[in-house]
Amino acid sequence: MQTQTKAPDRYIFYSFLALLVWLPLPLGSNRTWSEMLMVIMVALLCISWSFLFMTNKVKLTRCFKKASVAIALLVCAQIFLGYQLYEHLSIDADSSFRELLQGISLTLFFMLCLLLINSTQRIKTTILVIIASGLFQAVYGSLMTLSGTEYTFFVKKEDYIGVATGTFVNRNHLAGYLVICLSLGLGMMIASLKANTNNWRGLIRQIFEAILSQKAVLRLSLVIMVAALVMTHSRMGNTAFFASMGIIGTLAILLKKRSVGSTIVLLLSLLIIDIAVVGTFFGVGKVIDRLEKTSAQGETRDEVNLHSIKLVEDNLLQGTGAGTFYTAFPIVRPKEIGGFYDHAHNDYIQFLTERGVIGIAPLVLLVVITFLVALTALWKRQKPLMRGCAFGCLMSMLAMAIHATVDFNLQIPANAATFMLVLALGWIGMFFKPKRKRKRRAAAQ
Repeated sequence: MQTQTKAPDRYIFYSFLALLVWLPLPLGSNRTWSEMLMVIMVALLCISWSFLFMTNKVKLTRCFKKASVAIALLVCAQIFLGYQLYEHLSIDADSSFRELLQGISLTLFFMLCLLLINSTQRIKTTILVIIASGLFQAVYGSLMTLSGTEYTFFVKKEDYIGVATGTFVNRNHLAGYLVICLSLGLGMMIASLKANTNNWRGLIRQIFEAILSQKAVLRLSLVIMVAALVMTHSRMGNTAFFASMGIIGTLAILLKKRSVGSTIVLLLSLLIIDIAVVGTFFGVGKVIDRLEKTSAQGETRDEVNLHSIKLVEDNLLQGTGAGTFYTAFPIVRPKEIGGFYDHAHNDYIQFLTERGVIGIAPLVLLVVITFLVALTALWKRQKPLMRGCAFGCLMSMLAMAIHATVDFNLQIPANAATFMLVLALGWIGMFFKPKRKRKRRAAAQ
């Protein structure tokens, strides 16, 4: 009887999953010690995999080879950061060096995703682990808020009291993380939907089967995460989620012929549930009131971004140096804007300020190409799981693109690393092909 050989890189894969869960816990890894721990852990995983590769125990995956353009663009982005340091273009060399280490780590993390997520089972496991991590963040953040026991990661909260932040410091960063988890979860749900039935009776039967099956656990997890997303009170986080779900959901319906009715029911149910959650927990009036107070309270985020444009104009091509916004901004900050701003509340402006047009060009190309690859997968791939990966990637990318206009999720290591996974899933959704099992030939007598 033939026994199944265990994958030689299985422990590396398990460690990779553990790292995915760990990254959001220590304040989104947005502290020097936790950021450097991420760098070290990713390096160790890469060294371990490389050792197996050199001993011919593992091989480069098809997805890794197909994503060579994406890898090259990420490498070019890090080479430019090295150039900034070498030519003394950065106004804060220490911060730029730290940013370079993080950039190299994220590049290697993207490569690990393509190398380790090399089977159908691993794809499912990885997405389920991310959903489980998002569910923990949702439950933890909600319980802290509802119970009045306001803690992040063993640290008593000083800001954002009364709103969910999970183990993050900023509610918007929890919202960004939850949106990624929800997007991948929706991709899994859509991948599991059955083909269309010819009548409403069959559709209703499918819905009840889904409720009573194992998919009910996944569906309940999505509901809990949606509730926590609302409890963050993140205006753009909620807006980005529903806008991206509506746009990518419509694309998914237009580009495929199967399970259209089930997909519509799934997406509409999330929308209805969220409206019910808003009305039950907070009241629609409170949400409207917060939107009205956006300008009345005199928020300075827009003014910070407006003055940051001056930095962009003065350093258009090569930037002030990666990780130097908090050093550069005081140069253009007027006296009436108080407080300390270590980040621009706009990822686009911050990347342009620090890296310039030359430094941001490879990253923009990476995102555009990956979006097109994932869109092609959603259109052409027949396997539901691959379409689910493409859907999760597209929805996450669009949501992050919208949220980036008013916040800095990509400056948070946990969210940036999880976004690297999202990009990798776009390539996996397009190019992954399961290995065919070779039939054992009978020995000649």
